[in-house]
Amino acid sequence: MADLARVESFQYPSGHYAHLSDNQQAQLELFKQLSQKEGYYTPVGTDGKTEASHDDETLLRFLRARRFLPSEAFKQFKETEDWRKENGIQDLFHVIEVEEFEQTRRLYPQWLGRRDKRGIPVFVFEVAPLNSKNISTYEKDMSKARTTSPKVATKNLRLFALYESLTRFVLPLCSAIKRSHPETPISQSNNIVDISGVGLKQFWNLKNHMQDASQLATAHYPETLDRIFIIGAPAFFPTVWGWVKRWFDPITVSKIFILSPANVFPTLSQYIDPDNIPKKYGGNMDFTWGDMPSLEPEIEAAIKWELPATQNGKNTFPIGPITWERGTDGSLKAVAVGHEKGQPRRKTTFTIPNPVGTKAEGPPVVNTPVDEAELRLTTVGSSTHPPDSVTYAATIDSTPPLDSPTLSATPTAGAEAGKGSTLPIREGTSDTRYEQQHMTHASGQLSDGTPQAAVNDHGHGDKTVTMEPGTVGQAPKDVSIPPAEPPAPGYIEQAKSVAATATSTVTSTVGSAAGAVTGLVGGNADTAEEKVVEKSAEQKALDKEIDGKGEPAVEGFLREKTASEALK
Repeated sequence: MADLARVESFQYPSGHYAHLSDNQQAQLELFKQLSQKEGYYTPVGTDGKTEASHDDETLLRFLRARRFLPSEAFKQFKETEDWRKENGIQDLFHVIEVEEFEQTRRLYPQWLGRRDKRGIPVFVFEVAPLNSKNISTYEKDMSKARTTSPKVATKNLRLFALYESLTRFVLPLCSAIKRSHPETPISQSNNIVDISGVGLKQFWNLKNHMQDASQLATAHYPETLDRIFIIGAPAFFPTVWGWVKRWFDPITVSKIFILSPANVFPTLSQYIDPDNIPKKYGGNMDFTWGDMPSLEPEIEAAIKWELPATQNGKNTFPIGPITWERGTDGSLKAVAVGHEKGQPRRKTTFTIPNPVGTKAEGPPVVNTPVDEAELRLTTVGSSTHPPDSVTYAATIDSTPPLDSPTLSATPTAGAEAGKGSTLPIREGTSDTRYEQQHMTHASGQLSDGTPQAAVNDHGHGDKTVTMEPGTVGQAPKDVSIPPAEPPAPGYIEQAKSVAATATSTVTSTVGSAAGAVTGLVGGNADTAEEKVVEKSAEQKALDKEIDGKGEPAVEGFLREKTASEALK
């Protein structure tokens, strides 16, 4: 079995190439053998110069996702390789339109051109720009797209191009730059997710859009996430966090840091140098959402520009996909590819003359333990999570307290009968009926059934006969007392019920958004079905109705909607 003693054991560089335990190294070898036997992996050539079909760190991503169980890892690896071949993912970089790639890049996580203290790239994802207007414009533009596929939705093709850019350009670039562990390739990303100013209405509108992207991405790009720093969480986030976190496995939850305004910079600066943190989060870096990467000095020093683009007077990458080619001298060449108005593009943007890292022909790297001082950077985010709401937790997980007495606390009729009362116990149509007839003209008559004659002797031979009104010719009335109904819920109980109903709506919406954000910035271990869910007519009508309401009215509307659904 794999060594799972520590949650943080998979955080970089632990559990990564050159920092494996003996057991993890053995599982990697078994995974290679299984993949090679099934025809999905080719090892390094016997000449020592031909590279393997997949580097060890890529294989380790699938192993970490499946807890170092080779058979489970191979299942997901095989599905991914088959999917890539079937949908032409390997060639996507070379055929996608540059402008279409750029349109998608501006709506999703963007690389700052900076790294954290360990050399892992830092992305920023501002959710607020994904408003209904921008999403609508984006979807209209997709109807005119040149890059299409009969097998994959256009929007998903574009998202896959972004993931390919992460794994085939950004991560290899960071792996080639000087850092504390040059022998260990970079295979993950850090993400600052800014949800400032995002209301419930926007979350609702983004739910399906983002959920589709998350489901499709997480299946084939596992373990590309190091941490998520959530900034600007709305007021209702602590309330729903107790349920949101249950949607993820414990390791994924441990990677999420939820930061209050006072803790944003102090926390980020523990992991990222202030010069690589945007000014809006307390750092020194100039960054505006939508910018191309602004490269840090270490990267600038390592590269040699040939055909750069410029931004704010500084060199940067051109828009569109960029891929790598290795020179005979060991250098790396960054080539801008894709199509420009239907014509293939191929332009060498820059080179890295002396990339760091291992070479295919080099000797195997010996696994070494991680320095204890460095383990401080592999802390988990659990301490930043808001506690579960006590009030709402009681509603779901236990029996809520009542403001009306329970049956066990209410004295019974039998207990009261012996305390000075001589009235018979009320049971059905028995004693109380006779008590009601006492000292009336019906005494002794109506108890035996109706209709019955009530003979009234007034004396002196004056007698009259009275029938029970309204019962002539009818069967005897059923005047039984109905069974006692349970006591009506008290005010507190009713309030908790309404709150729980409303919370379930918010939880569903925010939970979907949180799950989507996690999937968008880096896949998790769960394999998802590759499909796009079409909204029903009812859902479309509901979305249209929500879009027509102002922001302050949305939460009340959703609460009312959920409450009415519960009564059906």
